[in-house]
Amino acid sequence: MAARRSPSYIDLFRAAPTKSTLLAVGPLVLAAGQLANGYVNGVSPVVSIAFAVAMVAFATVATDHHAAEHRRRRLEADLES
Repeated sequence: MAARRSPSYIDLFRAAPTKSTLLAVGPLVLAAGQLANGYVNGVSPVVSIAFAVAMVAFATVATDHHAAEHRRRRLEADLES
């Protein structure tokens, strides 16, 4: 029986570079920007940190979903051949 191997981030970025960047890197950059913006403008750290945590959680879940979608597409391609 073949061993299951999850696609690495490199595999995901090679398969769909734009989507992978938007889902994995975009929310992290947005979180860092919000933290910097909150610091510069004197916004409560609780608000900025909560937003950053939500963006990191979103990036994690979205990247996992993208990896599952990539695995499904690969399995379907293997079945067709």
